[in-house]
Amino acid sequence: MENKLRQIRDAALEEIEKALQPEEIEKIRVAVLGKKGELTAILRGMSSLSNEERPIIGKIANEVRESIEDAIKAKKERFEEEAMKLRLATQSIDVTLNGPALSVGHEHPLYTVIDRMIEIFASLGFSVVEGPEIEWAKYNFDMLNVPHDHSSRDYSDTFYFNDDVLLRTQTSPVQARVMLDKKPPIKIISPGKVYRNDEIDATHSPLFHQLEGLIIDKDITMADLKGTLDFVAKSLFGEDTETVFRPHQFYFTEPSAEMDATCFACKGAGCRVCKGSGYIEILGCGMVHPNVLRACGIDPDEYTGFAFGMGLDRMTLLDYGISDLRNMFTNDTDFLRQF
Repeated sequence: MENKLRQIRDAALEEIEKALQPEEIEKIRVAVLGKKGELTAILRGMSSLSNEERPIIGKIANEVRESIEDAIKAKKERFEEEAMKLRLATQSIDVTLNGPALSVGHEHPLYTVIDRMIEIFASLGFSVVEGPEIEWAKYNFDMLNVPHDHSSRDYSDTFYFNDDVLLRTQTSPVQARVMLDKKPPIKIISPGKVYRNDEIDATHSPLFHQLEGLIIDKDITMADLKGTLDFVAKSLFGEDTETVFRPHQFYFTEPSAEMDATCFACKGAGCRVCKGSGYIEILGCGMVHPNVLRACGIDPDEYTGFAFGMGLDRMTLLDYGISDLRNMFTNDTDFLRQF
């Protein structure tokens, strides 16, 4: 059996040396060392050897296996080295050539409008303040003078975690928090995401963006409100823009109004965008209600103020002539490349 083992080793080493392809090396390994290989068959027959012969033959068998495995490994490494040399000789990379152009993104149209709005209000001295999107009901409703039977408090209109915690329905809670923490004068805007239980369609989404503003100081009047918002409209849509204030009703403000501005599409002539009126609705506004001031620890006999709020998604649709709000949230790069 000892001679047979040495014959297997010598024959295998010779075949390995003659091999010209990696596939031949694998065939030799299977034929000699595999489950049905020659060396494996001999090792299985060692049970017939005597106790004296078994360790001697076992040692020789292990030496034979190691020598064959070492030869196979060395031959494979030689093949890999030769393949690398061939690739280096036949392939080349010109490192001076320009690589493929990378696709560079740009700002979403919504955030372009948000940044422009912030820039306009910053020029008037407003500070930007942010607040939590998960809000207490007392900040979202109670401190803003919203009655307990108002429809906006219903589970069908607002996303609640429990009776006291919800996803904010407007950024007005930021204003309440600021009034509680800071003494007048106050001059802030609060842009951010808000949530309402709306069906998704061309003009509605359960998630949208608002920008609300607040000024609290002594001797603030409706004239200050109108002058400020008129300036904002002209900054957004051009110096020829006219504004119209229509009476409205908000619980947060009294008196309250909605502001329309000259239609940017037809410049007041009347078109499909403004439904022939020559004006488009821009925002809601009004003088801060005395109840809100009192709830926030501010004396309404000493201080007055105004507040306003606008939908930033709507402003973006109007500014860019986008007809479907859903396009703002689908991450369709073909759509976004237009802007």
